[in-house]
Amino acid sequence: MLLLILKRIGLGLITLFIVSLITFVGVEVLPGDACTTYLEREAYGAALDTCIKRLGLDVPAYERYLDWASNVVRGDFGYSLSGEMPINEVLGPRVKNSLVLASVSILIGIPLAIVLGIITALWRDKLPDIMISTITIFSMTIPEFISATLLILIVAIWLGWLPGIVIIPSDATFYELLSNIILPVVAISMIMTAHMARMVRSSVIQVMASDYVQMAILKGVPYWKMVFRHVLPNALLPAINVVALTIAWLLGGVVVTEVVFNYPGLGRLVIESISNRDLPVVQALAIILASIYVGINLIADLMTLMLNPRLKSLQIRK
Repeated sequence: MLLLILKRIGLGLITLFIVSLITFVGVEVLPGDACTTYLEREAYGAALDTCIKRLGLDVPAYERYLDWASNVVRGDFGYSLSGEMPINEVLGPRVKNSLVLASVSILIGIPLAIVLGIITALWRDKLPDIMISTITIFSMTIPEFISATLLILIVAIWLGWLPGIVIIPSDATFYELLSNIILPVVAISMIMTAHMARMVRSSVIQVMASDYVQMAILKGVPYWKMVFRHVLPNALLPAINVVALTIAWLLGGVVVTEVVFNYPGLGRLVIESISNRDLPVVQALAIILASIYVGINLIADLMTLMLNPRLKSLQIRK
């Protein structure tokens, strides 16, 4: 078990190194440089020379990469060009906002998806399954920007129940955010719940058709006891990786939803940084998002290994 954990951690670190290298090289090969992009029409003479020296662009690329990578390891992402402030200060409020949005969406969407998936599987081809499956398929097929726009149109404009656009600053307090995230949470939960519910449904149906469940039914094991003790624990194991990817997707910033609702999270910061050609922030976001995906997937793999007795016994034999 320990060897497997160390192996996964090693692969995760290699992945982050490759991402950092690709990110740095990708920024380097872009036409122009950060100074010409930032200064625009003033990119000449003393102003350009000062900017190049301030950003260290007169140093060879490999030295800049080593310096940048060593700073990233220490948690120092450098300075934002558009904000002219440390990137850590730029990211702080955005990370908090994305965490708030992700946490509320997770607390609502994941339990709801599991319950709906179980209901549709246990009442397969009956009225509950038909109704829920129709809604989930509809939610999965509608593009995210369309569902978000329809929510704004119906709930915010026609009914006037909730604000459609988030107009609070990025450093707003937790309670100020809560009153403005209802529609973004609904938009995210619709897609997240639909995908996870369909996956849980398929998994439960597959386990229900397995030999040991059929044998339990023939032996007279009470139906609900068999469902809760044998079916659900085995059916929900495959959901761990899907939940992990969903959490990583949420923590990394839901770009379309945040842009449509003007929500000040990491997803919107990605678009703003690309539009402003704020390359140091783009580099920092790439590393942070990659770290989130690698870390959460590592946790999901380890949870699957610990909760699945067949995998544990296989590791013991090895």
